[in-house]
Amino acid sequence: MSAFVYAATRTPFGRFNGALAAVRPDDLAASAITSVLAQAPKLEPAAIDDVVWGNANGAGEENRNVGRMAALLAGLPVSVPGTTVNRLCGSSLDAAMIGSRAIETGDAEVVLVGGVESMTRAPWVLPKPARGFPAGDLTAVSTTLGWRLVNPKMPAEWTVSLGECNEQLAERFGISRERQDEFAARSHRLAYEAWEAGFYDGLVTPVAGTDLARDEGIRPTSTVQVLAGLKPAFREDGSITAGNASPLNDGASALLLGSEGAADVIGSDPVARIVGRGAMALEPQMFGYAPVEAANRALARAGIAWDQVGAVELNEAFAVQSIACVDAWKIDPEIVNAKGGAIAIGHPLGASGGRIVGTLAKVLRERKERYGVAAICIGVGQGLAVVLENTEVGR
Repeated sequence: MSAFVYAATRTPFGRFNGALAAVRPDDLAASAITSVLAQAPKLEPAAIDDVVWGNANGAGEENRNVGRMAALLAGLPVSVPGTTVNRLCGSSLDAAMIGSRAIETGDAEVVLVGGVESMTRAPWVLPKPARGFPAGDLTAVSTTLGWRLVNPKMPAEWTVSLGECNEQLAERFGISRERQDEFAARSHRLAYEAWEAGFYDGLVTPVAGTDLARDEGIRPTSTVQVLAGLKPAFREDGSITAGNASPLNDGASALLLGSEGAADVIGSDPVARIVGRGAMALEPQMFGYAPVEAANRALARAGIAWDQVGAVELNEAFAVQSIACVDAWKIDPEIVNAKGGAIAIGHPLGASGGRIVGTLAKVLRERKERYGVAAICIGVGQGLAVVLENTEVGR
């Protein structure tokens, strides 16, 4: 039995402390659920077997199993269960992989998956002291991004900042600042052009009560020349800047998955089939390179090779790690992120996996390509990838 993507949607991605800052993450997630179900005209919500939702933080307003909370807030029947998974940046791609496995094994016919992150609303946390009533001060720790409350047993080289990890990648693979800035400028240009051409009109649904209609971080004026003027963010002599790395964002994405037989229940035909999945782990500081083998494994399980892949959606956590992955795959860079990537669109951690799957499915149909790869790097050394088959071309 195969698992199919029937519908995909997402919210516009807002900037940190931007247009979506006032929206709780569970409300963002509920908005994405409502939007994707609007694309399933015959589906009775009670027929949804499970909700699998990705979230990387889990320390704030989304702390009580945001998958279940969002389903209830979206008005799904109380009989529809929900769970939340956390594989950091890969959480919603992991959710899609989990949901597809449930369908393939016959445990479910229809699974709603997705993810959410409000990096703006991620709280500060105050660790409990080992003993009550300490005499000294305690420090509140931000949960927005990266390592926090680190176990002292962890080797120091594993727990460096995400930026430092990618500076090490730049050194290891000899990837210049110029290449990174060119990649970033391309991301902004292609994202802007895709919005102008109407590509995202059917994929992105505004959040009720907000006036954000497009991704808030896209800057068509981000040329190579402009980016070259930015100062390095992590090393004084480094190559990574605020312009060639993904920003902090808020947003949600959703996918409706089902079996082949679920078409009658859903009321539409599927847009893509999930034909391969892959996971990989490396040393934590090498996380940006982990998608390389994750995608290779997914393709091997799908029984196809890179020369059969017509489109790639690779989440752009940093330009340097994206370039390193594309170089390793030895593929045409022009098939990668043809509608822009996370450097421009944004990277609300738990939502990005769902975004790249939905975008990939639409790109494959637009270009009449059969196979595509959605891949994402994940903090603490991991990568995930999924292979999609365009149902209009395949089988």
